Amino acid sequence: MQRLLVVSAFFLLMSCNNDMDKAKLVTSRANVNIEHGKDIEINYSSLGDNKIKAFAKTMLRFNTDKPYMEFPDGIKINFFDKDGNVETVMTAKYATVQDGSSLMTARNDVEVTNVKGEKLNTEELIWDESQQQIYSNAFVKITTADEIILGNGMESNQTFTDYTIKHITGKVKVKGGL
Repeated sequence: MQRLLVVSAFFLLMSCNNDMDKAKLVTSRANVNIEHGKDIEINYSSLGDNKIKAFAKTMLRFNTDKPYMEFPDGIKINFFDKDGNVETVMTAKYATVQDGSSLMTARNDVEVTNVKGEKLNTEELIWDESQQQIYSNAFVKITTADEIILGNGMESNQTFTDYTIKHITGKVKVKGGL
């Protein structure tokens, strides 16, 4: 009987030890230092000129080994011209930015509209702030006043006024414009 009790106690302690190890692992993941913001507005200016204004319902900043920001409820970015007028608008339902990086990855219903009214739609877009470029390796749809261009991948300046589609898969002429 004592032997059964000692063996039972040993297994009980072993199972508690394993559970404690698992609990520590889960707890360490759960305690990641997270900064949380609601109704965020980010303004970026240079030499007194507005360059960019970003809006987000929610921003999370994860202080991990490689800190990053996440915009899980979407983001809207206005790009301004030299006169302070909105030149381009980018929206996405989700975005991330790695700290120390000039790259933002936008995903899920990404749309960019330029000053001419041309629209870019894709599911993933990278904005390289330091190079002032946007690009995608995913399927893209560009709608202009007189045509719709479909393709895979594109590159553009960040104002989406000078763009190139990497692999055009189709063009559709639109009668009478949009």
